[in-house]
Amino acid sequence: MSKPTGTTQSFLDSGQYTRDSILRYELVYGTNFVSPGGARCATQLIKKLRLPACARVLDVGCGLGGSAFLMAQEFNLDVDAIDLSENMLALARERLAQTELENRVHLKHQDCLELCAQDYYDAVYSRDVFLHVEDKQRLLSTLKTALKPSGKLLFTDYCCDAKPWQEDFSNYVDSRGYHLLTISEYRTLLNSTGFTVIEAKDMTEDFIQLCETELDTINKLQIDPIDREALTKDWHNKMARVRDSDQRWGLFFASK
Repeated sequence: MSKPTGTTQSFLDSGQYTRDSILRYELVYGTNFVSPGGARCATQLIKKLRLPACARVLDVGCGLGGSAFLMAQEFNLDVDAIDLSENMLALARERLAQTELENRVHLKHQDCLELCAQDYYDAVYSRDVFLHVEDKQRLLSTLKTALKPSGKLLFTDYCCDAKPWQEDFSNYVDSRGYHLLTISEYRTLLNSTGFTVIEAKDMTEDFIQLCETELDTINKLQIDPIDREALTKDWHNKMARVRDSDQRWGLFFASK
């Protein structure tokens, strides 16, 4: 995850992304994944990029490395995979060592706001990470600089309705240290940063369907009943925030 104002590696690694929490997420999302839809969703998104073999991709907030591994193994891409969470990277390095992809996937502890690359990547890919970054103008400008001319930016992110929010949702966002935009605000920001927006889509209904599938997975997990109950509660709360409150899920695709 990437460091915004007020959010640090220690905040992430001691809170939402402790080692135990990461492994619990993985049980639900699938091996090497900690984002909605797991490998199936990642594969669909990577296909949207339509990249040639050996293209260079930056995976921002790579988590356990699942998407990066898919890009290298199934799409023959070269991937720089960065994350701010040392807990995530420690597990990702363990997983990478069990593959034959170490020449194609390069894991790095990196703040995405401090990237130095210029005109280097064919694509930037990210899954539900930018919510951690307060200065999104700086983030998008930095990523645009890192892209080659005509390079592509593809990401999903937690979004929101326009304020004022319901109190329960506002409290949730504050407790997580999230910085959310509406889908319209993201489109405007992408345009103002100089990107050409190909798609800025509300994917909330798809998110609900993914949550329902993930609840079925949770119910089938052979784990301690207390852990299952905690996961079930988390997922019901997540679905309530989407169905009854102000949370949205957006897909964004743009070119430099």
